[in-house]
Amino acid sequence: METGPVLPPMRLDRLSLENFRNYAAQEIFFDPSCNVICGENAQGKTNLLEAMVCLSTGKSHRTRTDRELIRFEQEGFRLSGTIHARNRDFTSRIDVGFGKKKRITVNEVPVRTASDLSAVLNTVFFCPEDLQLIKEGAAARRRFIDNSLCQLRPRYAAALAEYQRLHEHKTRILRDCADRPDLIATLPDFNLRMAETGAILIHYRSRFVKMLSEYAAPAHGECSGGREQLSVQYKTVKTVTDPLGDHKLLVVQLLEHQREHHYGEISSRQCLSGPHKDDIEVLLDGLSARSYASQGQTRTAALALKLAAREIHKEIIGEYPILLLDDVLSELDPRRQEYVLNRIGSGQVFITCCEEDRLHSLLSGSVYRVKGGIITRQ
Repeated sequence: METGPVLPPMRLDRLSLENFRNYAAQEIFFDPSCNVICGENAQGKTNLLEAMVCLSTGKSHRTRTDRELIRFEQEGFRLSGTIHARNRDFTSRIDVGFGKKKRITVNEVPVRTASDLSAVLNTVFFCPEDLQLIKEGAAARRRFIDNSLCQLRPRYAAALAEYQRLHEHKTRILRDCADRPDLIATLPDFNLRMAETGAILIHYRSRFVKMLSEYAAPAHGECSGGREQLSVQYKTVKTVTDPLGDHKLLVVQLLEHQREHHYGEISSRQCLSGPHKDDIEVLLDGLSARSYASQGQTRTAALALKLAAREIHKEIIGEYPILLLDDVLSELDPRRQEYVLNRIGSGQVFITCCEEDRLHSLLSGSVYRVKGGIITRQ
C-alpha cells in the first residue's frame, strides 16, 4: 500500500455538539496532545468520542441509523469540528434532521460521501469490547479492518458499499427464487459484479493485514515481555491462491468459488461465497489465539492489533490519526496500562475514565469532567 509524506499529527482543536445524544449544546476546545475525559457512567463520555468518530466517518460505530443519535424529543442534531490536518485547517460539519436531508460539509462546501470526511480526519477507536476482538466471531474482525480501510482508501469504501448492496440484492433473490424460479437467471450478472467488486476488497484487505502483522508482532512482543510471537494471517475464499495477486486472477478465482457453491446457495437460500465471509487469524507461537490463548494473552494481542492500526494510518497518510481510548485503561492491569501509555506519546489522544480511576494523574495534558451532558475543563 502506498504511503504518504511525514506530517505533524492531525488534531481536533474544537468540537461543537447540538442535540447529539445527551448533549443539548456544547462547544469544547481540546489540548493538542492528551485529553482525559473523566466522569461517572452514563454522563456522556462515550457519546463525546462517538461524535468524533462521526466527524471522521460520517456515521456512528454504535448505531445503524442517524436518528438514534438525536437527543430525546428533538428534531435533529448538528456536529461541527475544527481540525488541523495535512498542514491545513478544516471545519467539518454534519447536520441531520430538522426536516431536511442529511448534509455534510467541509469548509462550508457540501461533500458527496463520508470518504470526504475521512480525507480530513482519521480516528482509531478502542473500547473495552475490543479487548475481546480475538475471541469474537469473524464479523468483528472484518469490521475492524473495514473501519480502518474506509478511512484510508476512498476506493475501498466505495467498493465495500457496492459489495454490500449487491450482497443484499443477491440474498433477496436467493430467498425468493423458490416461489419465482425465473429470478435464478439474474444470478450470473450479480455473481460477476460481486466477483469484480470482491476482488477490490481482497486486494486492499490482504495488503492491510500484511502491514498489520508487521506492526503488531513487535508491539505484542514488547507488551508480552518477548514471551510470545504473534502473527496475523488473512483468510478469504479457498479458491483464492494468492490474495496479494493480480485483480483479474482474483475475479476468476472468486467466480470459480461461486460456481462450486451455486446449488448450495439455492438450496440454503443464502449467499455462501464471497469476501463477506473473510476473517483474520491471529496466531501466538503458531497456535490459534482464538482457540488457545488465555484472557491476558487475547487482551495483549487485541492491544497490539489496535495500536498497529494506528501505526498503519501514520505510514499511509503521513500523520498520526486521533486515538480514542474509551474506558480501556481501567480494564487493564498496571503492566498493560504502562505499555499503552508509553506508546501514545505521539499524536492527539482522548482517554475516558471514571472519576475514581484517577488515571489523569498518570498523564500530562488537559482534564475534562462530564456530568449530565455538560463538559467542564479542570
